[in-house]
Amino acid sequence: GTTVMRMAAFDADDASTDNALLRYNILKQTPTKPSPNMFYIDPEKGDIVTVVSPALLDRETMESPKYELVIEAKDMGGMDVGLTGTATATILIDDKNDHAPEFTKKEFQATVKEGVTGVIVNLTVGDRDDPATGAWRAVYSIINGNPGQSFEIHTNPQTNEGMLSVVKPLDYEISAFHTLLIKVENEDPLIPDIAYGPSSTATVQITVEDVNEGPVFHPNPMTVTKQENIPIGSVVLTVNATDPDTLQHQTIRYSVYKDPAGWLEINPTNGTVGTTAVLDRESPFVQNNVYTALFLAIDSGNPPATGTGTLHITLEDVNDNVPSLYPTLAKVCDDAKDLRVVVLGASDKDLHPNTDPFKFELSKQSGPEKLWRINRLNNTHAQVILLQNLKKANYNIPISVTDSGKPPLTNTTELRLQVCTCKKSKMDCSATDALHISLTLILLSLLSLFCKSF
Repeated sequence: GTTVMRMAAFDADDASTDNALLRYNILKQTPTKPSPNMFYIDPEKGDIVTVVSPALLDRETMESPKYELVIEAKDMGGMDVGLTGTATATILIDDKNDHAPEFTKKEFQATVKEGVTGVIVNLTVGDRDDPATGAWRAVYSIINGNPGQSFEIHTNPQTNEGMLSVVKPLDYEISAFHTLLIKVENEDPLIPDIAYGPSSTATVQITVEDVNEGPVFHPNPMTVTKQENIPIGSVVLTVNATDPDTLQHQTIRYSVYKDPAGWLEINPTNGTVGTTAVLDRESPFVQNNVYTALFLAIDSGNPPATGTGTLHITLEDVNDNVPSLYPTLAKVCDDAKDLRVVVLGASDKDLHPNTDPFKFELSKQSGPEKLWRINRLNNTHAQVILLQNLKKANYNIPISVTDSGKPPLTNTTELRLQVCTCKKSKMDCSATDALHISLTLILLSLLSLFCKSF
């Protein structure tokens, strides 16, 4: 008695006469199963209605869910003398979610190695509903046995299978077996008089296989603070690694894995790390005062397993670098009006308080006349000033720089001063080959040449 669709025919004759008085009739039904008369058409209205038990309108038991009805419309009120027209009515039996999904077996088995992730088993289900609909598509959930959230299950969209995966590596030493209870439902809700039964749940028994795991360092990374330049053979620390395979009786041996500067060694038995060279904070292998080395812990399993530990050594500064002076060359015109020759800077590879403020000093000048002096500008810079114009020549000015370390370190550097001839804004230093330290030495040289000429 359910109306399926309405047929409507049109007749161009006068609607007030029998020539346009139409009556409808079903001429043919395809297919004819499960009954040749699945539908009835109201001869006057053209409404097609169902005339069989709802049990016969079961999509899952039908030969085909598609029915084609050849409908005849006849004028003259359906009398034999009437003219006819036909049309085909196509009726599709839509699916309802009247079948709950059911696992193909009550219990599934899976085996997984500890430490491994990924799909471990596919759970298969059957569902008689239409595969193209949400009444067939399965949704899986783990309802028991997963307190650590180590497992997840997702639906394979092509096969509708449940793909059970390990998402957090399992530990054999904690538990060698796991039992999960899995439930399957449909995307669409079931019709009211259908419910999920015991076959919509299944148990998965998971066996975890033992694997030889690498030793683990505690802590990792390891940190320690040491002064640079400690004596060779000094103990840095003793590392500690344990084997997670507690059910196996294994020994651990240690070795150096990466020691960029070659400063360290490790006792293979007890893990004591010592120095084989001087630790230098200023080394290019040290970054931000930290030297990093890697060590291995290797167990006695078959095959052996290896763990890696990282050691960070923070090096405290020692005043072991003399300050350096820059620049070491300066040029000045022999008739210069500005006798401030050059600004010198000092730098030190050490850290405060072993660097600036620096002390700048001139080594003692020979001869009665003072040709230059040095004035400190700030903690790191000083200025060399000539006290008079000098003749064209090269002069070496010894300058000592002392840092603020305790004890302080001093470095003496010679500043090479070239006094050049300057004409028309061009500086000519080509003939400044003679070395002049003081005016007295210049006079002595000239006097010697004068005497030889006689």
